Amino acid sequence: MSDYLEFKFKISPVELGSEILIAELGYVGFESFVENEDGISAYIKSEDYSEGMLEDIQILDSDEFDVSYTSKEIEQVNWNSEWEKNFNPIVVADKCSVRAPFHEKPDTEYDIIIEPKMSFGTGHHATTHMMLQHILNNEWEGKSVLDIGCGTGVLAILAEMKGAKTVDAIDIDNWCYLNTLENVERNNCKNISVYEGTAELLEGKQYDVVIANINRNILLEDIPTYSKCLSSGGKLFLSGFYTEDIPVIEEVCNKNGLIFENKLVEDNWTAASFIKE
Repeated sequence: MSDYLEFKFKISPVELGSEILIAELGYVGFESFVENEDGISAYIKSEDYSEGMLEDIQILDSDEFDVSYTSKEIEQVNWNSEWEKNFNPIVVADKCSVRAPFHEKPDTEYDIIIEPKMSFGTGHHATTHMMLQHILNNEWEGKSVLDIGCGTGVLAILAEMKGAKTVDAIDIDNWCYLNTLENVERNNCKNISVYEGTAELLEGKQYDVVIANINRNILLEDIPTYSKCLSSGGKLFLSGFYTEDIPVIEEVCNKNGLIFENKLVEDNWTAASFIKE
């Protein structure tokens, strides 16, 4: 088994700070998290960690939070037992539930069963929660959809449940790719194709809808690619950035023929939709 690095973060204020930190660490490659009374413990394979990785974590430089951390090398953790201790089912807009197989089935129109393991996307974090809301609030019948940075595949799964004709789910991380495959099968999805890779896989592709819940820097880099593969009149849903990032996100979208439609805001995170001219 691979050795892991354990980073113990102390955060104040702890609740909001922990949510933001988990999201940002997940985006750069940390694999699993355990919430503590005064912060979180975050884990990454020693071979996957590189000096400077934490420079991309915006909350560490934020004046709104006090964050300190220590790190040490440990043997591999039993991730499944860790997340099972903390993973509670959620319900979005009284219409969509996201739960594990061992949770009781709720009375909702859409019931998604996932085992997140080391993947990001249980629906608990504001970005995933808002993207689920966007999917619930829009029409998907007969649409071709891309979910880039799919994590657990939860957004792709709901898109199919809402009537999407085809869904491509892509993630750069092997464990997300494998987890999405498992969750697609677990929910009896028939129209989702799962790929391991980056936006480079989109060459020559065309979609009615693109979903990208990643992070600010990757979004800014890849928005031109998303626009290129969007059909005229198609929609782009973006999340993984703060409210203060909206102007720069909108500026890049406008330069690529994408017009702002609306946004959702939760805990200073934003999920925005744009329409291709």
